[in-house]
Amino acid sequence: MPAYGFAHLRSRRNHSDVIEYLESIQATLDPFAGRFLIHGPPAEVVEGSWPGSMVLIEFPSLTQARAWYDSPAYRTILHLRTDHIQGDLLLIEGVGPNYQPAERARKLRAETCRVSRQ
Repeated sequence: MPAYGFAHLRSRRNHSDVIEYLESIQATLDPFAGRFLIHGPPAEVVEGSWPGSMVLIEFPSLTQARAWYDSPAYRTILHLRTDHIQGDLLLIEGVGPNYQPAERARKLRAETCRVSRQ
């Protein structure tokens, strides 16, 4: 199952440390088959508000995503970003190719009915 590293970067500063981070991050991703899917372009906000930018990195699995984040290579450069950019990072498992939201709704409806009967 694919997994993703999703970052919401609320503040951005062009700092030499951030540039060094950008120059170094791909080498930390390569051993874990991580690849950028989104890397901070301006977003078209169609509902609500979105301060900042986003980054989305795909991994083959949640295990690989965690291993990358905990790797000595990434830990060495992490401060180059976090010292200068405020944001949040989540590691999250994706859904498979046969995912059906109606099936999830069916399960949620069954849970809701079970709880309301208690």
